[in-house]
Amino acid sequence: MGVSTKRSSTARGTPATSGPGVDPILGSVRYRVFAGLFGAFLGLSMLKFGNPPITEKWVTIPSNIYEFLLGYPWPINWGLGLLGMITVMGLFLLNWKSHAPRSLLALPLIWFGWQLLSATQTVDAELTHATLKHFAACVICFYLGYFVLGHAQQLGWFWLGLICGLCLVLVVGWEQRFGGLEETRRYFFLYIYPGMKEVPPEYLKKMSSNRIFSTLFYPNALAGVLLLLLPLTLGLIQSVSRYLTKPARGFLQFLMSIFALGCLYWSQSKGGWLLMVLLGILTLTRMPLGKRFKLALATGVLLMSLGGFFWKYSGFFKKGATSVSARMDYWQAAWHTARSHIVFGTGPGTFFIPYMAIKRPESESARLVHNDYLEQASDSGLLGFLSYSAFIVYGLTWTFKQSQKVPRSDVSSMSETTRVQVPSGRTNAPVSKRQPEDWLFFGVWLGLLGWALQGLIEFGLYIPGSAWPAFSLFGWIIHRSCQPDPSHQS
Repeated sequence: MGVSTKRSSTARGTPATSGPGVDPILGSVRYRVFAGLFGAFLGLSMLKFGNPPITEKWVTIPSNIYEFLLGYPWPINWGLGLLGMITVMGLFLLNWKSHAPRSLLALPLIWFGWQLLSATQTVDAELTHATLKHFAACVICFYLGYFVLGHAQQLGWFWLGLICGLCLVLVVGWEQRFGGLEETRRYFFLYIYPGMKEVPPEYLKKMSSNRIFSTLFYPNALAGVLLLLLPLTLGLIQSVSRYLTKPARGFLQFLMSIFALGCLYWSQSKGGWLLMVLLGILTLTRMPLGKRFKLALATGVLLMSLGGFFWKYSGFFKKGATSVSARMDYWQAAWHTARSHIVFGTGPGTFFIPYMAIKRPESESARLVHNDYLEQASDSGLLGFLSYSAFIVYGLTWTFKQSQKVPRSDVSSMSETTRVQVPSGRTNAPVSKRQPEDWLFFGVWLGLLGWALQGLIEFGLYIPGSAWPAFSLFGWIIHRSCQPDPSHQS
């Protein structure tokens, strides 16, 4: 029995679109409509749901058309309602066929189930209730990405919604840099601030700073979105070789990079900048260049980036790197709380409560740990920490390993091939160039890696505008990493 060279309908790039008895054309249209709506929702989440759920009580319903379209965030319940409608549509498209490890698919449910158990021991029911709704949305996004989006053949409308959301985030960021931030600050202190009974110190600090934050909660949250979606965007542009020439793709990638890196620079996110440099170096390792040249290029990029970083922030380090010291305080407090509440923690979203009881008088206030993993340990105990960390690490490592198993020399599946003369002279050996779709896959994976690494110093998990897209992309990339068992092909 030979092994067929034809790709199975469940392999990456050619998934099934409908179940038995469903018209293929109608099934394809349904998936396209779902993909478009889901992508538009995730793009909208970056624009209107960029605040942590625990700050929801300070989010007011827009009072005029300006605030509704261009002003402040929408209540998170509006986002949950929109996700609910998309989920109902997704239920009619669910395809339970799966080749991913069951343990990997079960981890989000295990994590969320433990959050529910931890909630029974919470020290603040209001904070926990708001956080649980957000976590439920994250898990739903993951399974929609895996069981629905992963089975769609045409995802153009999905990517369009997501990229349009990112582009608007960039436009707002540039507008803030060139005058909009000052106007926003004036409007806030003139019309909003006098009527607020209580203002989060973090929000007041943000409004008083010159760091741009676009539509997100604060500058470092903006950096998290850029880390997540810039690699995806560049990979997507590279993958549309059928529609754009190589110079056109290069120009679009250059343009997007300029806009995104400009926002990252003006956000003054130090960790975000260093992580973006890391992602850039990892991208160089995938380029079709000689090993020595890649090593020299990566070394040069690293040295120039680090030199520019230390030159730019030399004053920050001379002052004692206050934000680093503050994070150390948060992390120590979270570790202390986790040790004291090792089973259930203090309840999802409640770090602020125990921290205020043990923080030093000179330490800064904080409502979140600035470390997603330690926050899990503090809020939901050891099992909450282990289940979430295992999902992130397992998901990233498994998808990376599976991506290395994609055949590179299968002529039937190559989009581009070249032939070289072998020494024997009897035949030409096909040598595969990197498939365009592989750059999209790698871009999504690289963005998720950047988002997950930023979770070591920030709280992207608690920002719907970055967590919902991240969980959705995790579901999609895990499904697209699945390869059918070769023994079943004949």
